[in-house]
Amino acid sequence: MRLYLIGMPAAGKTTLGRALATAYGVPFRDLDEEIVQREQRSVSEIFAQDGEDYFRQREGDVLRDLVETMPEMVLATGGGTPCYHHNLEVLLETGLTLYLAVPVSVLVQRVLAAAASRPLLSALPTAQALESRLHETLRARQQFYDRAPLRCAAPVCSVEAVRQLVERYTTAV
Repeated sequence: MRLYLIGMPAAGKTTLGRALATAYGVPFRDLDEEIVQREQRSVSEIFAQDGEDYFRQREGDVLRDLVETMPEMVLATGGGTPCYHHNLEVLLETGLTLYLAVPVSVLVQRVLAAAASRPLLSALPTAQALESRLHETLRARQQFYDRAPLRCAAPVCSVEAVRQLVERYTTAV
């Protein structure tokens, strides 16, 4: 089994992904963590030193490497992963993709609560600016997220809810 989690930053992809990997008995990977480990620098350092284009190319390379080397896994992607370098096609063709659709109001609360771990978003001057940026980003990414065959629309998706979605989907296909 390969299960890919996509969605906005702070949607809960990593937290839910770890729990799902445990439940399914498969390895868990976080794409941003993989990039950080391979680059030996943080995502914000990569953006600052080499720019977003470099990061997005590296993201696609690491994604393809993981798909080639890991026949089973739960993968938490970065929020923008499906939007660049035909990454969404890789996800759709090599596993089951789940979109965590979390309301922007919930994302704002989560980003503000964990500001230190999200420097690119938390650097915005006000909560209103953060909310505006998240709405704008979601509008740009929605067309990609909506192509996922599975969607969990609750603010917090449980392991059991996802397992039921996966089971219903795999038996219907």
